[in-house]
Amino acid sequence: MEVSFKQVHQQVLQTIERQAKSRTIRAANAIKKASNAVLSNAGGRSGKIYRKPHTSSTYRASAPGESPALRTGHLRASWRPLPISEMAGGGKVYTPGIHTDVPYAPMLEDGTPHIAARPYADQIKQEAWPEVKQIYEQPYF
Repeated sequence: MEVSFKQVHQQVLQTIERQAKSRTIRAANAIKKASNAVLSNAGGRSGKIYRKPHTSSTYRASAPGESPALRTGHLRASWRPLPISEMAGGGKVYTPGIHTDVPYAPMLEDGTPHIAARPYADQIKQEAWPEVKQIYEQPYF
């Protein structure tokens, strides 16, 4: 049986593309996990204490500059892994990420004229970076 260089080359490219896609999905999941950690109340908050609407329980809000406090959990639960693939330089490039459809997420991150920013994106990136780096540093063969 004769194996040509072209066949081996094609098999190697397919293996690398499968692994790149898999790593992108794993990295996106690591970012999602980091978002859960950052958007939980584990780090504590220093804002005002409010009563939750229609209940007798309370929660501590975030102060300006802190990541958003967990009141309903809707923002934290809304993030979805979003691995992106695009053509570039003659091949596919895979980029990990997360996405939310919550309309107030950008308002919390950037603030508004009436609400001070509660940035969380950079904290999520810092939390996820060690695991994402470890995923991509693994050898392909």
